[in-house]
Amino acid sequence: MSIGTEDIIIEVKDVHYAYEEDGPHSLNGVSLRIKRGQKVAFMGANGCGKSTLFLCCNGIYRPDSGTILFNGKPVDYSKKGLLDLRSKVGIVFQDPDNQLFSASVYQEISFGPLNLGLPEDEVRKDIEQVIEYLEITPFCDRPAHALSGGQKKQVSIADILVMHPDVIILDEPAAALDAKHTKMVNQIVDRLADEGITILMATHDIDYALSWADEIVLMHEGKVLLQADPVTVCTNQEALEMTNQEEPAVLKLFDKLVKKGVLKENLRPPVSMGQLEQYIEHGV
Repeated sequence: MSIGTEDIIIEVKDVHYAYEEDGPHSLNGVSLRIKRGQKVAFMGANGCGKSTLFLCCNGIYRPDSGTILFNGKPVDYSKKGLLDLRSKVGIVFQDPDNQLFSASVYQEISFGPLNLGLPEDEVRKDIEQVIEYLEITPFCDRPAHALSGGQKKQVSIADILVMHPDVIILDEPAAALDAKHTKMVNQIVDRLADEGITILMATHDIDYALSWADEIVLMHEGKVLLQADPVTVCTNQEALEMTNQEEPAVLKLFDKLVKKGVLKENLRPPVSMGQLEQYIEHGV
């Protein structure tokens, strides 16, 4: 079944980008389409172009060639056009210290909407809602640089959420976080996805990508190697090897149980350990 144009929120057409004029390209003809409201995991070896692609989608980088469309229209690189784009396509950087710069958390979160010239009363109301939503109230008056890694990540997400985006891009959101704060950030991301926000996430955790994403995009040497549903991607051994990915643990275990005759061969591969446990409990 073909995808309606109205269902595509971001489209990338043959995009090339190099950091130096005569240097090698970080993006070598990337083409992909992102459907509205989807959760998409981007995976690949370091240097494959994930972060560069994200910065192009947000308008921070302008492609050397090719086209990026948002809601069916080519990105407008005028000052006004970029402000409009960044209010709708927000990016949370891997290192929050590259994003946070204001004296206090409250000032940090208010910078974006005030920079757009929105009324202060409206901005204040939005900030209060986001602070409550992300449970930032206990440290909203503290300096951003004095926060823990998990708290900085919360504030980074709040920076974007207060702009009412259609798309949130997260570049390795769990990087340098402990298990507790990784779980907290994942729960925040799930709430945003449930509200219909399109989520693009770079991750090296293939087990998480399998259970979380609607689609996985595998990138290799500045191109899209494979874009498909998680099971299709995670069972493609050749593509996984090319991008330095391991097969998810749940699929390895599932294969062993099928070969031993514990589970039937015609079962849909499970996307989580919980689903695999249900198969075993029901003896299917």
